Amino acid sequence: MAVIKKQAKKTRSVRGNVSHGHGRIGKHRKHPGGRGNAGGQHHHRIMWDKYHPGYFGKVGMRYFHKTQNKFFCPTINVEGLWTLVSAEVRAAATAKAAPVIDCVSNGIFKVLGKGELPEVPMVVKAKFFSALAEKKIKAAGGACVLVA
Repeated sequence: MAVIKKQAKKTRSVRGNVSHGHGRIGKHRKHPGGRGNAGGQHHHRIMWDKYHPGYFGKVGMRYFHKTQNKFFCPTINVEGLWTLVSAEVRAAATAKAAPVIDCVSNGIFKVLGKGELPEVPMVVKAKFFSALAEKKIKAAGGACVLVA
């Protein structure tokens, strides 16, 4: 079954015109300015400087053999702390027997301060605390314990 085109190609309308709509003087040649991004620092410099400033060159310092282990620091917000322990633990929490929420054993290193905390005392163990997280935990009657 043949596919019938709805619109004729441009070639049909320019048959008989010597240069097919590409001009006699400039001529339609293959790659007159070079292929791709050629000439960014030479004949196309004005375009690169105008529309893409800062494209060429270097910035900053080099970091040789950068491994990501050093920067591994999963985080949790204070609003999600209670998801690390069961609902029974939270229900049994009192001022005398505050539950210990160990973030490091759950694979979380840093506690951040987004969200609200219920007024239930708890002991939170983590490697790092943001200032706001520490403030909110202590305001709820809890304690922040730094773990190596």
